[in-house]
Parts: sequence; structure tokens; C-alpha cells
Amino acid sequence: MRIVSWNCGGGLRKKLERLDALAADIVIVQECENPKGQEKLFNDWAGDYLWIGSNKNKGLGVFAKSGVKIATLNWSGTFEIKGFKTKHSSHKWSTEDLELFLPFRVNDEFNVVAVWTKNAEVFRYIGQFWKYLQIHDEDLKSSDVMIIGDFNSNTIWDKSGRWWNHSDVVAELAAMNVFSLYHHLHREEQGKESLKTFYLHRNENKPYHIDYAFVSKVFLDRLTMEIGRKEDWLDISDHMPLIIDSNGKG
Repeated sequence: MRIVSWNCGGGLRKKLERLDALAADIVIVQECENPKGQEKLFNDWAGDYLWIGSNKNKGLGVFAKSGVKIATLNWSGTFEIKGFKTKHSSHKWSTEDLELFLPFRVNDEFNVVAVWTKNAEVFRYIGQFWKYLQIHDEDLKSSDVMIIGDFNSNTIWDKSGRWWNHSDVVAELAAMNVFSLYHHLHREEQGKESLKTFYLHRNENKPYHIDYAFVSKVFLDRLTMEIGRKEDWLDISDHMPLIIDSNGKG
């Protein structure tokens, strides 16, 4: 099976040919339009898709080829930070408060959480995922899971005194036996990635690594991952696709 994750930068319906060339079984696309109400060609391509977002032109979509079953997981919950002497709305949050996470099950075999973190309130980007982890830690560690997408985050942006830093999230995931596939395969440290997934304003001189596939330990030796080359993708998006393949082991 091949899973591709790509922030298309909008206008997915105009980029289908390039995406189809990757021959994916499942495609996770950030910043894509909702196929509902679009032209027939795009609707036919989308098939039985999943999509969430507050802006019909820029959401998070999951698309599967014919014969691959994807079903939304209705994960919902709340988390509260206790110990404060006073009550405040910021001490408690729910799944629905967070952007953007789309959990789904593949062929009744394993779970995937599609991710596109947003610049929302104080807990920006990785803070949104940290909040999601606090709610859904039992869901994530009790199943074979892949957490894949655009996290808009890297250890290089950790801040002193902030307890939802990228490094803290990576440590929390490791405690749940969930690890970055890229870092496992390349034997590189967080923040010292040799391959980049994002070029700010499509500028080759401003590269960053902010897209990830975090997977349960059981998957680490069953999967390979490539990152699309900027020569092939930078003309249509500032993000490079993650291309994840089963390697036939296990």
C-alpha cells in the first residue's frame, strides 16, 4: 500500500494529474477544496472521500482509490488541566476546538490520523496537536496508528518555558511507542533533517522540515518513505509530498 500526504497549496482540482502520477492508494491533502459542489471531473476523482474544514476552499481531505475502504473514526473528547485555584475556559478543551485532525480507519486494519495544524490562538500549530494528544492518548496508544501530515513545526522553533514544544510532543509520542518514520529511516535527530519538506514562499533558500509521518513501533520496519523533490513539485506548491510505502516485511 502507498500513502501520500501533500499540502497542495490550494486548487487541488487543477493538480490532479501530477498527484495521480504518484499512484497512491490513499492520499491525504492539506489546503484542498471540498469536492462537494465542484465540477463533475473533480467529484468523480474524489470518489468516497473524507473532508473537514471551516473554509470550503482550504480544508483537509482524504481520498482513496477504488477498492480501498476508509471510514471516519468518531473520536471526540475533552481534557482539563486541573490544579488551578480558579476556573477558566482555557483550562479545558474538546476535540472539536482543535484544527485540523481527521482520524480514519483503513480496510478495518489500522488507524490513520490526517493532520494539518493551524495557527489558532495561543496553542499554535504544534500546540494544537499537543492538545489533541492530551485528549486522545488512549486512542492513539491502544491501536496500530499512523499520524501523518503537515504539522507546521520543527524542534528548531522550541521556546524555553513552553511545555507544548515540538520536542516535548516527540517525547510524548515516543512514550506511546509512536515514532517519526523519517528520523528512524535516516538516523537523523529532530531539527537536523537533511531533507526538507517545505520551502517558504517557494524560495529554495528557505527550506524547512515540517511534514511528518509518526507511526506505531510495529510499522517502523514495514514502511519506507520518500520526500518529493523540489525540482518536481515547487512549481505548484511550497510543500513536497511524503510518499509512504509498505516494504513487504511483516
